[in-house]
Amino acid sequence: MKINRKLIENIQCFEKVIGYDFKNKDYILEALTHSSYSNENKRFNFNERFEFLGDSVLGVVVSDYLFRSEQNLPEGELTKLRANIVCEESLNEVATNINLGDYMLLGKGEEATGGRQRISILADATEAVIAAIYLDGGFECARDFILKFMGDIIQDTRKGNIFRDYKTHLQELLQSRGENNIWYNLIEEKGPDHNKRFVMEVGINDDVLGVGEGKSKKEAEQLAARAGLKKIR
Repeated sequence: MKINRKLIENIQCFEKVIGYDFKNKDYILEALTHSSYSNENKRFNFNERFEFLGDSVLGVVVSDYLFRSEQNLPEGELTKLRANIVCEESLNEVATNINLGDYMLLGKGEEATGGRQRISILADATEAVIAAIYLDGGFECARDFILKFMGDIIQDTRKGNIFRDYKTHLQELLQSRGENNIWYNLIEEKGPDHNKRFVMEVGINDDVLGVGEGKSKKEAEQLAARAGLKKIR
């Protein structure tokens, strides 16, 4: 794939941020390319296949780390810890910390509607970056990246310092203020059956407090609740 000077400069800037130089620039170019950009330009592969691989690599790295670090925990507790680490929220936090949205290739429509800040896009792209590093440098390089940029998330989760049940938190906060008419509403389903995305909104009475998008209705509700918490705090 031919990469022009502007794309090379974009990749080089991103490499400095993450501290990794790609031998094969095509890997990171594909990881940074959203389907909307690919559809408009007709010559770039986009990052959905990389997301699939990156998700698996991330799961193995975190599972291995927890298995070695939490030797007294049973399988069920290890599974809960991993779920709290390997989630859209954590991946979005990593993406935010490395300014991933600034380096992504997005279509004009996606760009205009805030795609560079969209949690689902950033989380998926983070998985794609992990895959690109894995393909380019091998498992140890991918592991180093994950532990470097997710280290604080992993340690906070192990200590129980990360709160993930935003729905319960929001409900308790609103009820403490005398608000009991809390509702969730599915406003959109999109994508093919094998890769559905759900958009939920949460509100009280006639007011919408937040909107969230996730891979399941439950995840979308949690992210909507998180948005609601930010609005009312």
